[in-house]
Parts: sequence; structure tokens; C-alpha cells
Amino acid sequence: MQAQLERGVQGNPGASGRRQVAVPAGVVLRLLVRNHPGVMSHICGLFARRAFNVEGIVCLPADDVAGGARSVVLLLVNKDQRLEQLVRQLAKLEDVLEIGHDAGGNAAFTAVAGCL
Repeated sequence: MQAQLERGVQGNPGASGRRQVAVPAGVVLRLLVRNHPGVMSHICGLFARRAFNVEGIVCLPADDVAGGARSVVLLLVNKDQRLEQLVRQLAKLEDVLEIGHDAGGNAAFTAVAGCL
């Protein structure tokens, strides 16, 4: 799949005639959050207020519903000296239950890009 993404220029048709979408390199943060209206706004607002760009977002319901409605959020962000500070600030948000770096999370964004 990666070779397929590299053949086309971002936004231009590749060999298959479909538009190729490049997945930017970066760090994938995996968040377990309480699922309710406005939770994504709180998370993205934290990044926006600090002028930190989020390259991609994947949000899915979590398997564990015993503790209430929860979602797993994957955020693709650029590696930056401010990233660890942002992680500490994310941990302070009431709706964020867990935060971790997801080494294999880039595969989710590559799979989504393959569907576009």
C-alpha cells in the first residue's frame, strides 16, 4: 500500500486513475475518552488554542462499555518540542481517560487514505 501511495503525487491521479492521498509522517496519539457531544471539540480546541496542527483524526467506539460510552481517538500530529506539554494538558481534560503513543497507529491512517 505504501508503494501505491508513493507513485502518485498528493491530489493527482496515480497509475490506478484514483487520486493518491499521502499520509504525513508524524506521531500517533491514542486517547480513550468519554463519548459525548463536544468531546472532540474540547480535544481539538486544545490543539487550536496552542496553534498545533492535527494532521489526521480517527475516532471509533471503544469495546469496553462497562464504564459508560467511550471512544478511541487516534490523532496524527507532527513531532514537535511542544508535544509532551500538549500531552500533559490533554491529561488534564476531564473527558480524557487514557493517553498513549501508538506505534502502529499510522496503519489506520494509511488504510483510510487507501479508501479515498
